[in-house]
Amino acid sequence: MAKPTHHRLTTPRDMDIHLLGPFEIHHNGGRVELDVRRQERLLLAVLTLEAGKVIPIDRLADLLWDGRDPATARHAIHTYMGRLRTALRPYGLEIVTAGAGYLLPADGHALDANRFSSLAHRAAEVTDPAERLRLLDDAIALWRGPFLADLADDRLRHRLAAALDELRLSSIELRAEAQLSLGLHDQAAAELTPLAEEHPTRERLAATLMIALYRSGRQAGALAAYRATRKFLVDQLGIEPGRELRSLNDRILRNDPELVRPAPAYAVKIHGQWLPWSIGGHPALEFCNTYAGWGGPPLAGSEWLRGYASLAAWAGHVGFADDATVRELLRAAEERPGEAEAVLMEARALRGHLYACLLNADDAHAFHAVAPLADEAARFAVFVRDEGGLGRWVLPPSTGLRLPLHVAAYSAAGLLSDARRYTVCRCQGENCGWLFLDSTGRRKWCSPATCGQAR
Repeated sequence: MAKPTHHRLTTPRDMDIHLLGPFEIHHNGGRVELDVRRQERLLLAVLTLEAGKVIPIDRLADLLWDGRDPATARHAIHTYMGRLRTALRPYGLEIVTAGAGYLLPADGHALDANRFSSLAHRAAEVTDPAERLRLLDDAIALWRGPFLADLADDRLRHRLAAALDELRLSSIELRAEAQLSLGLHDQAAAELTPLAEEHPTRERLAATLMIALYRSGRQAGALAAYRATRKFLVDQLGIEPGRELRSLNDRILRNDPELVRPAPAYAVKIHGQWLPWSIGGHPALEFCNTYAGWGGPPLAGSEWLRGYASLAAWAGHVGFADDATVRELLRAAEERPGEAEAVLMEARALRGHLYACLLNADDAHAFHAVAPLADEAARFAVFVRDEGGLGRWVLPPSTGLRLPLHVAAYSAAGLLSDARRYTVCRCQGENCGWLFLDSTGRRKWCSPATCGQAR
């Protein structure tokens, strides 16, 4: 391929660097063949993956030679850098020397790994299974093979991209669950079968495959998938499958009619408690979306706020308490059950008032029932800096068993003071009434795959 014309980069999208598969560089839609060697391409890939960060030369040497770097490693890297700078200069990309390391600026190029991560995280936040499936289709399609398929071995691949690969696998699992919600059972089964064989320790993947096979009319296949997973876990790790997977196998054996229904898109298990999962799009809405939100008779499984343990687990799930604090709350609730039950009753009352408030902005009685608890929570809230450098509000453990109630009240106040409260919609599905945010003003149902199709 002819060398590209020398001109400077005009926008960050002019140069695309691909790491998800064979290493490739594209410029203005065409593939670029840099006149550099394999080690130099690997060096550029590492710099690109951590663009915007200074990478010490010792770490670069450790990665390039897998901990067996020769005495001449530093000199070799200096030479590689010179060649890379020459090759990249026509495209406006400059590798910067920073102390005892090197840095590739974060701008001036687009990276497929960053786009994948962005799409995957957006998909995890949306509630509509069809939209989630679309985003995950786009995200997973960016993978053209193993990370740096032509440059890295399995060991280096794990060192550089273990988190990316885990996000890829969890995205595939989430995508299959969205397919199940949309009735695409055969497609999910076909795509998960080889993946389950490749990753036999992932019980979530095995469970999703079993449900897909069962709903496709392949009960024997679903049971065989369980046996294969169990055999590997017992033979290789000396452990039995988890309770959830064992329970699913039993349900398939007895043809549980509940299994033919779409798996709830709103459930996640935290600290042993099933909690609402991102149907509403705001913690205060997830708090509401239980019996207080159903328009008809209570449906089995719709009540997540069954006890204080659920309330405490939810406080951690929405980011206001760490795992250690949640465990301490659960321990304290066992020691003082009367106090915990009183807090639970207050939380349920708050839930009802908040639901009424969100449905009718003119309901002054409901608002004034929420306000005192919001005031109380605000007195305890502390603004802290997290590990990533961002600030966030937390409720300190010193608030005791009332901490989860304060979390609910604080979240409620946050939504009631936010203009997004005017985009809150009530699902029109029969016997539903869950609340969700909709800035478009066009959605009628919390989940088009279930409530929407039922109309």
